[in-house]
Amino acid sequence: MLSEMDDIRRVCHTTFIRISFVSLPHLKSKRMTYSRVGIDVKKIHEVQKSIGDIISLTHTFPTIGNVISGFGHYAGLIDIGSKTFALHCDGVGTKVIIAQMMSRFDNIGIDCVAMNVNDIICIGAHPIAFIDYIALRSTNQHIVQEIAKGLVKGARQSDMAIIGGETAILPDLIAGEDRNAFDLVGMVLGIVDKSDLILGDRITIGDIILGVESSGLHSNGYTLARKVLLSKHSIYDTTPHLIRTVGEEMLTPTMIYSKPVIEILKQKHISVHGFAHITGGSFTKLARLNKNVRYNLDNLPKAYGIFKQIQIDGHIKTKEMYKTFNMGIGLCVILPKHSVDAVISIFKKHNMRCYQIGIVDEKDKNVTVIANIGGKNEAL
Repeated sequence: MLSEMDDIRRVCHTTFIRISFVSLPHLKSKRMTYSRVGIDVKKIHEVQKSIGDIISLTHTFPTIGNVISGFGHYAGLIDIGSKTFALHCDGVGTKVIIAQMMSRFDNIGIDCVAMNVNDIICIGAHPIAFIDYIALRSTNQHIVQEIAKGLVKGARQSDMAIIGGETAILPDLIAGEDRNAFDLVGMVLGIVDKSDLILGDRITIGDIILGVESSGLHSNGYTLARKVLLSKHSIYDTTPHLIRTVGEEMLTPTMIYSKPVIEILKQKHISVHGFAHITGGSFTKLARLNKNVRYNLDNLPKAYGIFKQIQIDGHIKTKEMYKTFNMGIGLCVILPKHSVDAVISIFKKHNMRCYQIGIVDEKDKNVTVIANIGGKNEAL
């Protein structure tokens, strides 16, 4: 059993690469971009594709079940008769460094659950079980207990069980903020009827794109966010565009969308053609759903709060902001017009703002995602 779980961990960790840089390169220009702080999204996608090609060789190995999808969507899918298992593995990136700097570890567990659960619900799966992996520089019961409290909060919000995990002490491997250094990863198991899978293939011209509010940065873009904000402010500073301190704003937990999404999925009169969790790569995530149409985002929110502060402090171009950060939209729902009001109402019931941010139209040349930014249409 242990060897089987090790195999699962290895596959999950290699399928979804997390790029985390603690030390950042010297920058010659004041204008900041994600690539200039060491995160080249295009190259990451190329590496991910090469790994996907390699691990696809294992899809014929199982003697029980058939692999439906092993790479490129929001979860790996295994068909087990009338049911489909969905698995996903993810972490919280360099947001853990902010937790280490502030010696506050309760919220980071929520983020770990959110990054996993928000992905598998995008294919219509219900999260049912979760395991975690905590790696520390040194044994620290306080950190582990606080992380565990956050994991439990996230699990409660997701209506699922945490059924196990692993804790490792790796003094020669884990870097970070002194004795508080750690990394955190999780894996989620979900289940869905094969007939209820939402893979984006039904997305069609005329569909409406709804955006659901985020709670802030969520758990992406922190290498750039840290470089910009912490080069000008301490984690205890307040700034013109932030209500709380820099550290508190950066530690705001990622919103978990599972309860309203699952309620939507249970409503037979509601049709949903696609979900997109807006994480690394921001709104380009829409392209993974269906590349045969164009996602025309004509009503994205303007930069505000922590996003505005990052843009001003880093002299970052507006297009770069929308390619890197969620900009206030954590989840997109693509659906026919007749289901729009019902979906907005359900998110409102769960105290989440949801509104139309775009429409699906006919693809123009090779542009899959286009956004109106500052009155100008920009390909993302």
